Amino acid sequence: MAELYLIRHGQASFGSENYDKLSALGHEQSERLGRYFAERQLHFDHIITGDMVRHKETAQGILRGANHQGEFAMAVDHRWNEFDFNAVVGAYLQMYPEQKPAETAPRSDWYRVLKSAMVAWSEKNISVKNEDWEGFQSRVKSAGQAVLESRHSRVLVVSSGGAIALTLMHLLGVSVAKAIDLNLQIKNTSVHHVFFNQHNAQLSSFNNVPHLDEPELPHLVTYS
Repeated sequence: MAELYLIRHGQASFGSENYDKLSALGHEQSERLGRYFAERQLHFDHIITGDMVRHKETAQGILRGANHQGEFAMAVDHRWNEFDFNAVVGAYLQMYPEQKPAETAPRSDWYRVLKSAMVAWSEKNISVKNEDWEGFQSRVKSAGQAVLESRHSRVLVVSSGGAIALTLMHLLGVSVAKAIDLNLQIKNTSVHHVFFNQHNAQLSSFNNVPHLDEPELPHLVTYS
């Protein structure tokens, strides 16, 4: 069977003016993952990224870490892009302004708001101008189906937590509520491994960070 390695991007720039770029720690996570793949002689015959800076920077970091020589053509597919979480949260807080966390609130408070906002979005209780929940589901499903129908033997896809969670939702047949729960626990540069052929697909591992599994590296395990 062929293999799909779904990778969430490295730590992005949470709290900065531009979230869509890797932090210094995100670059380190990405390169460590590339070294991990190289040490195990895991080579990919096709690499796909979403059309977001943090996706492309993560893929480039993986290639640097693997000491890849020469050019490797990476396909860019916007269907693997994350949903606009700022728009979703903004629409939710317009309806429920009393739930907005204080400026000094811990990050966990924002995660709780994001979860509530995603539930409201999926249940059509809030409206987001750029994309509705059904549109998000549809494009991610078609992106995943294109990979599963491909003739490649080992595919690397770099995307975001929401798109990965929906891919797993379609693969495993779980509920939207469970997919939202999965989304909020996906680590940066985590590995989600799927065996597939044109008739079947099976999840082999979920949310693993073997490249960060060292006693001295707990600070490198992040979620944003």
